[in-house]
Amino acid sequence: ELMAHAYSHLYRIPSTGLRFFTVYGPWGRPDMAMFLFAKAILEGQPIKLFNHGNMQRDFTYVDDVTEAIVRLIDHAPKGQAKAPDATPDPGTSAAPWRVFNVGNNHPEELLKVVALLEKEFGRTAVKDMLPMQPGDVPATYADVDDLMREVGFRPSTTIEDGIARFSAWFRDYHRL
Repeated sequence: ELMAHAYSHLYRIPSTGLRFFTVYGPWGRPDMAMFLFAKAILEGQPIKLFNHGNMQRDFTYVDDVTEAIVRLIDHAPKGQAKAPDATPDPGTSAAPWRVFNVGNNHPEELLKVVALLEKEFGRTAVKDMLPMQPGDVPATYADVDDLMREVGFRPSTTIEDGIARFSAWFRDYHRL
């Protein structure tokens, strides 16, 4: 983000940064939680749950991410004009640069996600409850107010619907 802002400032190159929050869905990265959890449940392997499962993440379904990108494409930043005595706002810049959070703006309990996957696959997960990892945070969620103001969009796929769609794809892809 800093490099993009510097280039936007120096060369007037419009730059839009997107912060994606825990994206999941078909064709996602196999090293992400949803894939790892689904695979572990189906293979009867333990799922590592840090902070003894007391974690929350803002899970964002891939279709919502795609919709946000499509809506933002025609909204190149122009930069903000500032009065000389204006209080600096870290979210705005005189450079043609912006950053948007793309997430559901609603943290979900990790244990709820595991329970939904268990329901979808009809199997019980083996849970390995572990302490908090150094440097991790117990909860994340996206403030999407800027996204809503700019393009009138707020990701809205519920975790229940998203996991049902992901699980159907996962079963089909792996021929289960």
